[in-house]
Amino acid sequence: MSVQNENEYEDLLGLWSDLESGLGIILSSPNSIQEFEQRVRQYDRWMQTLLQRDTDVGLYLLFQLATNSPVGYSASHALVCAVLCHLIAEELQLNQAERDSLIHAALTMNIAMTALQDELAGQADKPNAEQQIVIKTHAVKGGMVLANLQVTDPLWLDVVAHHHDDSDDRGELKSHAPTMRLTRILRTVDRYAAMISPRKSRSGRSSTDSIRSIINSAAHKDEVGLALVRAVGLCPPGTYVRLDNNELAVVIRRSSTANFPYVAIVITKAGELLPQPRLHRTADATPKIQAAMAASAVRARINHHLVLQLGAYVAQHP
Repeated sequence: MSVQNENEYEDLLGLWSDLESGLGIILSSPNSIQEFEQRVRQYDRWMQTLLQRDTDVGLYLLFQLATNSPVGYSASHALVCAVLCHLIAEELQLNQAERDSLIHAALTMNIAMTALQDELAGQADKPNAEQQIVIKTHAVKGGMVLANLQVTDPLWLDVVAHHHDDSDDRGELKSHAPTMRLTRILRTVDRYAAMISPRKSRSGRSSTDSIRSIINSAAHKDEVGLALVRAVGLCPPGTYVRLDNNELAVVIRRSSTANFPYVAIVITKAGELLPQPRLHRTADATPKIQAAMAASAVRARINHHLVLQLGAYVAQHP
C-alpha cells in the first residue's frame, strides 16, 4: 500500500500504531489475556500483512515511531525487533518453524520487565540495584512467564530464556542448534534496535553508528549484522542522512544498489525546510550520502505524507 495522499498516510500510520498499542496491552497485562499464544500469533500475522503491502513504507513508519519518542518503549522496541527479525529470517532463508519461533520470541522477550523497560526509557539515572536485578533475571523469568501462559512452542520459550546468553557468539550460524542460532539473531537485533531508540538518559544513535558498533565489536564474521545490512541497508527507510552538499534528507526506499537508497531531500544546505520534499536517487547522481543522522538532530517538522508520496512514485517508476 503506497501512500498517495495525507489520508492514506494517516490510515497506514494508524494501523501500525494500533498494532503497537495492542501489543503493548498484552505485554503489560499478559495474565488478563485469554489464549495468549494465539494472540501473539495474530499480531505476527497482522505485522506480516502490513509489511506485504509495502515493506519500505512499513520500515519508514516503524523507524519514525521508534526514533522520535520513548513513550511506550517496550511495545515499540518489541515490534521493531520482530520486523527486523522477519526480514533477517527471509535473508537467511530460515525455515518456517524457526522463523515463527524467532518472531514470537522477539515480540515477547521482555515480558518479565515490560513496566520496568518503559520506566527506564523515561529515567535519566542509571538503573538502581533493584532494577538491575530485574534486568539480569528477566530473560529466564520471561521464559517462565510464557510457560505459565500456556505457550507450547519449546523453541520460542528457549530463545526468550536465553536471549542475553552470548556463549554461542562464535562459529557459523548454520552450525548452531536452532535455539543458539535464533538466540544470536535476536540478541543482535535487540542491541541494534535499542541503540537507535531514544531514552531520557540519551539520544538514539544513528543507524550506521549502531550497526557498525555491532559488527566491529564482533570477534568473528558477524553473519547477523551483515544480514541486517543486506535486509534494510546501512540507512533504512525512515532514517535521516546528511548529503555531501550539506542538504538533509530522509531515506524513503531501498534500491537494487546496496546502500544507495532513494531519499527525499527535506532541508536545504542553508537549513531551511523545503515546502515540497525533493526526490533524489543516490545511486545515480550526486550528492551522495555523507553520514547518517540521529533522529534527535532533526528539529524540523517533516511532512511525512509528502515524503511518502515520493516513495509511491519510486515504487511505480523504479
